[in-house]
Amino acid sequence: MSNQINRRQFLGASAASASAMLLAGKLNAQSITAAATANWPPKMPDVKIYKVYLDGVKGWPKPDLDIQAEVARLEKHLAETERRLGDVKFVGGDVVRHAGGDANKLAEKLRDVDGVLAFNLNTLVESQFLPIVAAGKPTVLFSQPYSGHDWCKVCKMPKLGKKVVLLATSDYGEITQIAAVMRVSPRLRQTRIIYIGNGPMKAGRAAEFKDKLGVEVVSVGHKRLNDVYEAVDSKQAETEANHWINNAQKVVEPTREEIVKSSRLYLAMKKIMTDEHAQAITIDCLGLFAQRSLPAYPCLGFSKLNDEGLVGACEADMDSTLTMLIFGYAFGVPGFISDPVFDTSTNTVIHAHCVSATKMDGPAGPRCPYVIRNHLEDYQGAALQVTHRTGTPMTCAKLVNLDTILISTGEITGSPDVDRACRTKIATKVADARSMLDNWGCDIVKGGWVEHLHRVVFYGNHLQNIKHLATLTGLKVIEEV
Repeated sequence: MSNQINRRQFLGASAASASAMLLAGKLNAQSITAAATANWPPKMPDVKIYKVYLDGVKGWPKPDLDIQAEVARLEKHLAETERRLGDVKFVGGDVVRHAGGDANKLAEKLRDVDGVLAFNLNTLVESQFLPIVAAGKPTVLFSQPYSGHDWCKVCKMPKLGKKVVLLATSDYGEITQIAAVMRVSPRLRQTRIIYIGNGPMKAGRAAEFKDKLGVEVVSVGHKRLNDVYEAVDSKQAETEANHWINNAQKVVEPTREEIVKSSRLYLAMKKIMTDEHAQAITIDCLGLFAQRSLPAYPCLGFSKLNDEGLVGACEADMDSTLTMLIFGYAFGVPGFISDPVFDTSTNTVIHAHCVSATKMDGPAGPRCPYVIRNHLEDYQGAALQVTHRTGTPMTCAKLVNLDTILISTGEITGSPDVDRACRTKIATKVADARSMLDNWGCDIVKGGWVEHLHRVVFYGNHLQNIKHLATLTGLKVIEEV
């Protein structure tokens, strides 16, 4: 029998009706678990950003500037930003006038918001802006061209330790981008991560995540995961397996039984995340599978969770888990955890792993083609070999030491189909691979080989917005070039 088996052979007569319903759109992986996952995904409160309009000295940009018209134009864009982001609410809307003392009254209003977005409608608004900055909230000043001269002072504030970002641009789209970035800190404070390792996470380590980022780590034993796995309805697992098989270009090594087992594990992970109101899960998959403490590899399940806008992360790698959460909250894109390798002869970094999302532009985006393979390191289980989009800008990042984001950018040049290393590979052209190789980790990474090796790849160039995030949160950014 050929090792390349088609979908019809996999589906079989017993699953034919479910497959037909799936293809007709009458049944999907969400509806089959609706009763068990009614609160999926966990709903978070809206992020509240206080909007302030600063009315300074008349004369620049012109003496008869229509302040009301300026505010109305900005309000229209903010309403559209709320609609697009879905979980950001702009509150307030004060027009604070020069020398009017209004700014000092804002402090109480800012107490319960997540950030401040200020607009200088005209010039010399320093007296209004400084009391806002003094409130200590992450603050953005949008200064479109010709609106005033205050940018020359505000641009220096981050160097003085102020959580202030200056947007000096005519692109109103940057308002939407920065509002999305401002979601990260409040979202992390509402985040729970399921950690499944060879024993619970040390209490001191879990406390560190809570103290520094607000993230709560919930340690779950692999026995609980296995118990939930055994309780998963077999028909649900079959239907979930059909989802993977129907959408695959082909299936190579895994049997249908292996794909069903992986699908069953996905439903078990999802059930635990739902019960614990968690947004992410990370498992010591290699270690637990090798010691026969897992019934299957979680590779397919992690891929599906990442496609859904949540986080499934390999190898109990908390740094990569947090990196994926940060980018997901800020940009709505999943990450690809990788074991990078270098080819300095072509200025290429190749990112390889056996887990990849198929919707790298986000849950509403297109699906990358994929083949179902086994896990290459031991030729067991089921995993995906995903073909990624060439010509796409990418960002490679990693949160390390809970205070620094290592980051680099490049362009995706291909998905090498090589029977070496992990199944999915993303070749990326970088500016100077030799320099990046010599500077790997920037001499600051603590921990074991996973912390030193792994990086996370995202579609899109997010360098500047990550720098903005660092300014607003107190994180550091180091370019790994």
